This record gives sequence, structure tokens and C-alpha cells, in this order.
Amino acid sequence: MAYLGPLLGPSRLFVPGVSVFRLLSSVRMDDMGPALSRSPLERLDFDNVVLQKLPLDPSEDPGVRQVKGACFSRVKPQPLSKPRFVAVSHQALALLGLSGEEVLNDPLGPEYLSGSKLMPGSEPAAHCYCGHQFGQFAGQLGDGAACYLGEVRVGRWEIQLKGAGLTPYSRQADGRKVLRSSIREFLCSEAMFFLGIPTTRAGSVVTSDSRVIRDIYYSGHPRHERCSVVVRIAPTFLRFGSFEIFKQADEFTGRQGPSYGRDEIRGQMMDYVIEMFYPEIQENFPDRVERNVAFFREVMRRTARLVAQWQCVGFCHGVLNTDNMSILGLTLDYGPYGFMDRFDPDFTCNASDNSSRYSYQAQPAICRWNLVKLAEALAPELPPDRAEIVMDEYLDLFNGFYLENMRKKLGLLKKEEPEDEILITELLQAMHNTGADFTNAFRCLSQISCPAEGEGEGEEELVKKATELLLEQCASLEELKAANKPTMDPRELAMLLSMAQSNPALFQMISDRMTIARQLDKLSRLKDLMETSQEELKTRQAEEWTRWIARYRKRLAHELDAQSDVQAVQQERVRVMDSTNPRVVLRNYIAQNAIEAAENGDFSEVQRVLKVLEKPFSSQPGLELPAWAGGARSPIPYDSKPPAWAHEICVT
Repeated sequence: MAYLGPLLGPSRLFVPGVSVFRLLSSVRMDDMGPALSRSPLERLDFDNVVLQKLPLDPSEDPGVRQVKGACFSRVKPQPLSKPRFVAVSHQALALLGLSGEEVLNDPLGPEYLSGSKLMPGSEPAAHCYCGHQFGQFAGQLGDGAACYLGEVRVGRWEIQLKGAGLTPYSRQADGRKVLRSSIREFLCSEAMFFLGIPTTRAGSVVTSDSRVIRDIYYSGHPRHERCSVVVRIAPTFLRFGSFEIFKQADEFTGRQGPSYGRDEIRGQMMDYVIEMFYPEIQENFPDRVERNVAFFREVMRRTARLVAQWQCVGFCHGVLNTDNMSILGLTLDYGPYGFMDRFDPDFTCNASDNSSRYSYQAQPAICRWNLVKLAEALAPELPPDRAEIVMDEYLDLFNGFYLENMRKKLGLLKKEEPEDEILITELLQAMHNTGADFTNAFRCLSQISCPAEGEGEGEEELVKKATELLLEQCASLEELKAANKPTMDPRELAMLLSMAQSNPALFQMISDRMTIARQLDKLSRLKDLMETSQEELKTRQAEEWTRWIARYRKRLAHELDAQSDVQAVQQERVRVMDSTNPRVVLRNYIAQNAIEAAENGDFSEVQRVLKVLEKPFSSQPGLELPAWAGGARSPIPYDSKPPAWAHEICVT
């Protein structure tokens, strides 16, 4: 209490017959100065550099409009009724120099972190960007529900509120987010970070008594939902689409960027991004063209690494439009994402993605396509011929990152052999054929040991035990039937097949050969399954895994070549595998359970799920995990109605 001396005066601290409590109670909080009355959020030191470096919209009209010649528009977050915390991420808030406990206990915390009250030094603004959505240029998009609050000097972080109300870019929406979408973004942002995958972070979720109407399934049965806000944290939220505001009229859609012809702003934006976030490139390349090429190459490299990491944990983003691609190579904008349960290369988590454009297996190619669109947006600052040379490096880089990660997942640490790629492909094929759970199957592999010298007759028993372990992760006959049921009506499929032969031009207008091929493959698999019993299926699954395990152990034997301490090699292998193959990921039913509890007023489940996600690789006996954290596959039937998250429109 020594710091109260100057306020009370030294002679008044020990007045005879007067208690210190009475003295303190006679002083108003306002008189006690910043030491006691200030919220920890009021101590954040903002400098908001981007608003000084890039042009601001001169209009402060709150209405939806085209914003020309500007990268940001000032906005006013709309207050919520009775905001309160659902959950906070202590580790994310620590990036800002904040204590999670202090923020949780701060009466003003929910108000500040929902935009209901503005933090001193913050300057709310919405970012103007464009984007290619599902392959078509959509023109101006922008932060329709997100709000830049400012940048803090500590660590150089941008703070953003998602769901704080209308902006000039809200289009036909209301600028609000609801509890389910906010919890999903909060949990997955943090889950990805703890999996070691580059991502934006989430500091908190605030909900309220304010409500909006949402028709979750577009079924004509809308309902009121609570307005909620998630705090997002990243060095910057600039994206590929940020540079598409300068695009000329698109030859297919006729739309153009709102700042077409303002090439000087493109140069400003490139200067800002490179100087602020790629300082080593700014320092090492005095020539402007060479600097810009080096910048694009690094963005390409980070993107290739990011999508390789997604593939290795079975993550599907769901909405890989150019406006959802970070200029820093971060996972950005969590809408209808999903982690695979049963391995399926055609896994598509977005219910509105009828062509599976953004399916799991399509992600590497789509990211390349988006990079090409970024290169087009950077021209002429980035010469097209130089961009093409950089893009020629993408596939090899992606494959390199992917194989590096996959070798760790399989514990192939001592040698890199050409056959490794075939072994990985055969593993994924076995998973697909048997309906094996992606996460759990990889986690099991560390329990398959390297062949020991003189193993002899015991090898067959070891392979049998390993097979039984993986068979536990395989789908049942009914699950596989449901998974391979074509999504297209047989009559429609027959009509399209006929049209492909008789009128190819019309066929290309309404469908594509890849979609038809996927449907035919499902039909073929389903026909085979209809003629198979559960016992026959289990026998086939066992045979498939036995063959692969035998090849795998043969490859593991090469890891022991010239190694004197076999036990040390095995221990290191298990350590690396168990720190690469997660025990738990954010399966959709886990998120849904937390959402349903929160919608019923119980926020503890969100924090409990977060606690588990913070230790995705842990198998410590002392760590108490709920039953679902042991890696159980989703109890939701494969052919069930798409859940609410699958319909979440990704409006930022």
C-alpha cells in the first residue's frame, strides 16, 4: 500500500484513533489515480502504424458503399447489451502483455473486448479488400463483420474484433457473429497454434443479451441467436485480396476493384508490408524489382509450407478464396472448417461447396491458384515473367515440406529414401480403403516397433498385434456404405453422363468431369460394399493392413543401419512421432458439444476444451482428459444432416 502515500499524504496515514480502512473508504476511486482504477486493457500502448502508412477513406458514412482510393474506413463498433466473457486464451492475451486472470476479473473487460467501449488509443477501422470466391472475381468485399482496433507496440500485434457491427463492407449482412461461429473460431485458432501450425490467434469470446436472427440451414425456420464477438490477434490481417482492389474489370464477371487505376497505392501497400513484416528482404534487396520478387517468393514458400502442414493433420479450411489467404502465410478466417475423421481425400467440410473445389485433396492446388491470382494483383510491381519462374518452384517446395512432415509422422528420421513417397501413398490408400480414422491411425504407428535382430518367428505375432491395433480405427460396413453413398441422384447422374457424350459444351456449363468421376467412384465402391458382409470386410481390412505393416517394418529396419544403440533409435523415433502425431484435434462434434453447452448458459465446457487443445500431443498419465479427448471418432453418422457449422458463411 506504500504507493498510496502521495495521494493521502504521509501525515494522514497514521491519524490517532482513525483506522486505515476509514481513511481509504473516504477516498473516491477517481481520486486514487491510475494505479488502482485503470483496467489492464487501458494500459495497452497503441501506435496504429497501418493507418498512418496506408490511405484512409475520407468518408465516415456508416452505410454500405464502394470505397475508392482507400485501404481502410473508420468505423464505430456497435455496443452489445450486457456483454460477458465466454472464455479467454491466457496464452494469446499474453502476446499483448496481458494477464488472462486480470482481464477475466476486469469489470470493463467484456465491454472493451466486444467493442461496446473503446480502449484508449484504439482507432476502429474496417479493411477494404476484394477476392476471387469459388474461382470468380467478386469485386469489393472487405471487413463485413471484423473491426481493426489498432496495433500495440508490445510484440507488434494487431487486435481485431469479429462481430462488432456494421461496416461499409457488410453488404447484405448485419456485421454480427453469433455464439456458435465465435466459439468455433476461438477454439480452432488456438488449436492450430498448439499443433504448431501458423495461424491468427484468438484472445477471447464475449457474448451478450443482444440478438440477431439466423436461419442456420436456410430452411425457412430462423431463430434468434446471441450476438458474440471474438478477439483476433495477428501481426496483420492483410491478405491476398488486399492487393486485388486495384484489379481491372474481370473478363468473366465484369467486376473491377474499387481502386482500379490507383497503382501508387499498390506500391504503398507493398512498401508497408515488406518493410514491416519482411524487414530482412527490405534490407537485402536494394533493387525494387528484386525486392518484390523475393517478397513474392517468400509468400509462396510460406503458403506451400502452411498447406503441407494442413494436409498432415487432416485439416480442411473450407473457404480458400483469395480473400481468406494471409499475406504472412497464416491460417486465416475460420468458417466451415473441419478436421477429418475417417480418411477421405475428397473430404469437403463446406456444405455449399457442391463441386468440392475446396476439398482436402484440392487444397495444395487451390493455394497455388490463389498465389497466381496474387501475382496478377501485384503486377506491374511484380513482373509477370518473374512471378511465373517463382511459381514453377511451388510444387517441389510443397512436396518437400509434405514429405518432411510425413517422414516425422512415420518415424523415418535417419534416412530419406525414394520409396518413402510410395510408402506414404500406400498408407493413405489403406486408410481410405478401410475407412481408418486419420488422426488415430497415425497416433498408433509409434506403437509399431523397428524389427529387432534375431526376431525370427516372433515377427508374425508383432505384425498381427499391430494390425489389430489399426483395425480398431477402421470403419464398419454400415459406416463405409454411408460414406460412399453418391450425393447425386442416380437419374441426374445418368442424364449428365449422357449429356457429356451428346452435348459436351452444355455439359461443361452445368457440371464437370471431376465431379462425375467422384460420383462414379462412390457408386463403384458402394456396389462392392453391398455385396460384402461385415466378416468379409474385416478380413479384407486385416489383409490390407498386414501387407502395409510388413512393408513399413521393412523400411524401419533401414533406420537401424549402422546404428549401434537400437534402443536409443527406437526411443527417439517414438518421441518424435508422439510429438508430431496429435492425440487430439478439434473434431466437429467436440466443438459442437461446447457450443450447445454455452448456448444453454454453461461456458465451462469451452474453457475445458481449450485446456485439452493446448496439449494436443500429451499422453501424460497425470493429465486428466475428458473421455472424448482420447481420440474417439465422431459419433455423428457419416450420412447425417450437415451440422450448423457446415453452413457458416465466412464473412469477415
